[in-house]
Order: sequence, then structure tokens, then C-alpha cells
Amino acid sequence: MTNTREGRRSQIELPVGYQVEHDPDDLWGDARVVVNIGPTHPAMHGALRMVAKLNGETIEKSYCEFGFTHRAKEKLGENRTFHNFTVYTDRLNYCSALINNVTYALAVEKLMGIQVPERCMWIRMICCELARIMDHLICIGINAVDLGAFSFFLYGFHQREEAYTLVEKLCGARLTTSFTRIGGLMADAPDGFERELKAWVEKTRKVIDEMDELLTNNKIWKKRTVGVGVFNKEDCMQYSFSGPNARAAGIDLDLRRDQPCLLYKEVEFDVPVAQNGDVFDRYMVRLSEIRQSLNILSQCADKMKKGPIWSEDKRVRIPEKTVVHNTMEGMIHHFKFFMTGFEVPPGEAYTQFEAANGELGFYIVSKGASRAHRMRIRGPSVWHFQGISPMVEGEKIADMVAALGSINIIAGELDR
Repeated sequence: MTNTREGRRSQIELPVGYQVEHDPDDLWGDARVVVNIGPTHPAMHGALRMVAKLNGETIEKSYCEFGFTHRAKEKLGENRTFHNFTVYTDRLNYCSALINNVTYALAVEKLMGIQVPERCMWIRMICCELARIMDHLICIGINAVDLGAFSFFLYGFHQREEAYTLVEKLCGARLTTSFTRIGGLMADAPDGFERELKAWVEKTRKVIDEMDELLTNNKIWKKRTVGVGVFNKEDCMQYSFSGPNARAAGIDLDLRRDQPCLLYKEVEFDVPVAQNGDVFDRYMVRLSEIRQSLNILSQCADKMKKGPIWSEDKRVRIPEKTVVHNTMEGMIHHFKFFMTGFEVPPGEAYTQFEAANGELGFYIVSKGASRAHRMRIRGPSVWHFQGISPMVEGEKIADMVAALGSINIIAGELDR
């Protein structure tokens, strides 16, 4: 091989999948390379794909694709009974499956005019705030791992696993729970659950303080996150951002406070809001929200009293096993409930809830059958994913990884 420029160029072969915008022989010119980032790269947080035009390591232009794991959740909602569809909601944002269960149940209960007992509402709130904490812990933990801060992740992952143990005591499952039922819950909280919950809250508060001290003022972390992946207030409004990603850019909106459901009016909590809309502020908002959710959990444990967990509406009330096993009517009711479902009056309802990543909504149209005539799901990940391309243009590839992790896209919710 010669040392001339022509000789070196003759030995260069472009890797498969790489494209250049002009003559491949002019590799020494100002070439822009088009590469695929994902859909199977571990830093992509799911089956996501970005096609990026690079100038060196700088992303000059890009577009994003999804649909790699599409599972037709909305169509399944129109082909399963209202009761049977509960298990499918778990598989939307599986990092906070309990919130999906509750939001779906609220939508069907709104159509049927059902009001659940107070104890049921307190337990549902506990489930939602536990799920929010678990979701935020995995988000900030994995975001830190993506940027090299592995120890920080271990602190949060341990507390997350202990939270799953609490959930397991409620329903026997950990990740995909199907705990909420239309009109009630799968089971009541066991004796002593409130005490164990408060003990976990106190321990987690100390862990969050350690995590804060470990990472927040770390020079490397701040250099990798401050001013990176900026999406300001106007951008968030245009792209329909919600949740922590919107609050990090100065949008003071939290549906638990502004459109309260369940018993959120009965608890006190603050809504953390930042201004810069960068990776660092999204991290700080989630870290602060964990503390606020811990406060809500403590209040729920103190306020929750003994009582029923089921609505007395016989349309949705699953008969007790003793009735099923000992009476013909109970057996017939049980069989009909699970085989054909219960009829929901004609109408339409939309229920929105402040999920871990933003506004989660279920829009259901009923024509008086045991299945939805039409169902649409408003998952926050869909809107946030659209903002990735404008967010990272002009940034480095490594900064794209930081930005993607900070908005916490969940592929199961994205490809519903």
C-alpha cells in the first residue's frame, strides 16, 4: 500500500448500511454520513430507530421511527370484554403498570356511573404513587447508566425492588399486576400493610438523599446534562409534552392537582417545576417528584381506614368464591361474568390521569355491549418521541443518548 492520498483512499471500504451524500470517492471532502441509531441498540430504551445525518459526531438532521413492537392494543380493546382488557393495560408502560390499570378502570366506571368506596380509592392512590416512584427510579437510574454513573443506578434499583415486594403483598404479582378491577380491586391490602409502607417510605427518603448527594452536583454529570437536549416551554407546547418533561421546561401543570380524581384533594403535595428544559432539569424534576410521592404515600397510609373495597353494583361485582361454590345462581353469575362480560351503557368517556411520564388517557365509546365499540389510548411516550429529532439536532451522538434517556420513552406505550 502506498502512502499517497490516492493509495490510502483506494483501500477504504464503506461499512454496509452507511451512506454518503455525494461521490464516495470524495471521502476527504466534507462528507455527511447517514447512520441508523437503533432499533436494537441498548441505549435506545426499546425498539426505537433514529436515522441521523452526521457531520463527524454532530447530528445535523434526523428523523425517528417506531412501530417495531406494535401489538394493536386499541383494537384488542374492541375485541375483548371490558373486564378481560385489564390485563392488556399492564403492557403499556410496564414500568408503572398499576397506573395504567387505575386509569382504565376510571374510564369504564365513568361510563357506568360507578363510585368505588373510600378505602378502594386510597389503595388505588398508593398503587399509583408507588408506580410513579418505581418509574422515576428506573428512568433516572438508567439515564445515569447511559452516561457512565452505574453506582447511582444501584441505589435506586434496590429501593425499586423493595417497592415491588410491597406490590407483591397486595396482589401476588410484581411487574404486570392487573390489580385494579372495574368497580374495585383484586384484593384488599393485608394487615400491617400501612406500617410496612411507611417503613419503606422512611428508608427510601434516606436513600434519595444519598442519591442526590452522590450525583446532582457531580461535575461530570453536570457537564453531560446541563444545557443538553434543551426543549423550551414553547417547544413543549407545540409537541404536546406533558408530565415531568413539560414541568422541566416551566409548564406548571399536574393533573393530580389541577383536575383531581380519587382522593388527591385530601393530600398535600408540591408540584416541582424547573425552567431550562434540559436533561439536568428533567432529572431534577423526577428526583423531586419522588420525594413528593413519598409524602403522598405517608399521608395515604395515615388516612386509610378499614372498609369495603368493592362497589355494590352487581353488574361489576365478582361473586365471592363461597357463593360460587355453594349456589347455582353464584356459579351462573361467575360463568357469565368471565365468559361474556358485563354490558356497559351506550355513551363515551375520556379519563385522563397524571401518569409517571405525563398525561395518560383512555377514550372509550360504548354501544351497550360487553366490549368497547371504539377505544383510543393517549400515551405520553408518543408525543415525547416526536420531539427527539428537533431536540438533538446540533448535538453530539452521546448527547442524543442523554436526551433520549431523560424523556423516558417506553416502547410498549409507544407502539400500542
